[in-house]
Amino acid sequence: MSTTVFPARTTTAEVELGTTLQPKFGPDGLIPCITQDVNSGEVLMFAFMNAESLAHTLKSKKATYWSRSRSKLWVKGEESGNVQHVRELRTDCDQDVLLLKVEQTGAANASCHNGYKSCFYRRLADLDAAESTGYKISFTAERLFDPATVYKKK
Repeated sequence: MSTTVFPARTTTAEVELGTTLQPKFGPDGLIPCITQDVNSGEVLMFAFMNAESLAHTLKSKKATYWSRSRSKLWVKGEESGNVQHVRELRTDCDQDVLLLKVEQTGAANASCHNGYKSCFYRRLADLDAAESTGYKISFTAERLFDPATVYKKK
């Protein structure tokens, strides 16, 4: 996948309480990444990164992910124009999850390929009666753009 190398993971104490980024990529070479709006705190999306996409993100300051379905890097907004400018990168306590805080820009200011600001545009309609109501979900947002007019199939 990648030849980019981050510092080797050392002791548990250094990983959990130290001051060096030592990301823990899984056996597949990937690390989960949650992306959040830097101003509102809204969770925009979840994706995976590999070492190469993380290095590209840090260098370009534009969110870059690893597409598992396409087996390639993708810079968020390269097709849609809705770019995520990285303002902060955080890692969790054992450094096996990343959190990007981004400023989303573009005509639609949307992060979801389905045309919504956030990929989390639906919620379980009735948390207390989920099983009995058939796990119905409801929309919580309006679509900001039509994906058919933005994404061109190659």
